[in-house]
Amino acid sequence: MATSTGLRQRNAVSGALGMGVATLWLSIIVLLPLAALAVTSMENGVAGFIDAVTQPAALATLRITVTVSAIVALINVVMGTIVAWVLVRDDFPGKRFVNATIDLPFALPTIVASIVLLALYGPNSPIGIHLNATPAGLVVALTFVTLPFVVRAVQPVLMEVDREVEQAAHSLGAGPWTTFRRVVLPALTPAMISGAGLAFARAIGEYGSVVLIGGNIPHETQVASQYIQQQIEIDRPVNAAAVSVVLLLISFLSLFVLRLWAGRTQRHEEQDA
Repeated sequence: MATSTGLRQRNAVSGALGMGVATLWLSIIVLLPLAALAVTSMENGVAGFIDAVTQPAALATLRITVTVSAIVALINVVMGTIVAWVLVRDDFPGKRFVNATIDLPFALPTIVASIVLLALYGPNSPIGIHLNATPAGLVVALTFVTLPFVVRAVQPVLMEVDREVEQAAHSLGAGPWTTFRRVVLPALTPAMISGAGLAFARAIGEYGSVVLIGGNIPHETQVASQYIQQQIEIDRPVNAAAVSVVLLLISFLSLFVLRLWAGRTQRHEEQDA
């Protein structure tokens, strides 16, 4: 009895210590910087914050950022799912190499991606495709850096899909598309949405991959991260902080809604089981 009590006490102490260390670390790395950002954005009061984020240039860059990020997320839902399907269901020479290449955007400095894309699609494009300083260039750059999110979210779920159910559907006369839509797609949808949400949140704040290929043209191709840098360079840190807070809120809300939806889906699956 004494041994059991002592074990519980040690577990309680270690649990409290671990919680304290985790909270301190998150406070130093995440909460304090975010608090400093929020305070800076409010230096001129609420009216100053609203004025900073409603300036025509700020609104234009936010509109471009959100629109392009949403397009990129939708593209990655389709193409990322197809890539995951090929990697899981098909065998071909070089499959391991392709599978490893998917993670390259995670490891590659994004400014390198921008240099490569500028060389490939810039004014001196060797393939005759010129995307420099165009919205299409932004889409290509952001699609490159966010592709792994959908692929890696869908891939493990696709591995767990029961192939016998698909075979049963085929034996009952269902075609490939019907089988995919009725059997496979419902199982993949949560992972696809999760990957799309992460891709959207990443694209919202991306800078390195678009800094060269995007062109940074106000009201046309200037994304929010470039606008923030511009405001810092012209000594308007409050405006930069205000737009940064808006980006933070957009990303947080998208991830928060994603978590709520994932939790609700999990509860429904547990109830059905």
